[in-house]
Amino acid sequence: MAKAEDYLRSFGMSGLQISDDLKNVEARFGIALGHTDLGGGQAGSYYPQFDEIIRAQANEMAAHYELFYCLEQSIRQLIISALFDKASSEWWSQTVPPKIVEDVEGRMQRERDSGFSLRSDQEIDYTNFGELSVIITSNWDVFGAIFSSKRAVERIMSSLNLLRGPIAHCSPLADDEVDRLKLTVKDWFRAMS
Repeated sequence: MAKAEDYLRSFGMSGLQISDDLKNVEARFGIALGHTDLGGGQAGSYYPQFDEIIRAQANEMAAHYELFYCLEQSIRQLIISALFDKASSEWWSQTVPPKIVEDVEGRMQRERDSGFSLRSDQEIDYTNFGELSVIITSNWDVFGAIFSSKRAVERIMSSLNLLRGPIAHCSPLADDEVDRLKLTVKDWFRAMS
């Protein structure tokens, strides 16, 4: 019986090695060999109709989007947590600058008027990245205990806002900007006390 288990284990490991080798060939030569699922449902049926170069760029940009998505959502959660501790359930109305509150109300109303599903029931999900920076810096009495320097936070958030543009608007990032994104994310976590 141990013989059959060894064969099965060997077969599974060989399949993993072949799959990994195919991924390396795809990355090295910029080709899609079709060994992985490219998406299910209706969207998946359209995917092969797009140019192979665009699909490769999309695959590469997906990792940058995922990183930025995680970062932006974690910043929102940090803001909620810190300002909730300061002002309880009234944190939005009591700690967020009035201009941001007004702009967010307008965005939420436009979304309601569109007839589409609302993206969220939390106002902070309607803020843009620049506004997140303003919320942090205008509440430095709270965030000064979390970050080592207000100026560092402003610089990092400004850099992240610039890097966000190509990611959010489906433009490829240059290699230097990929490096800059990774370093800026490291800077963000380093700025935390």
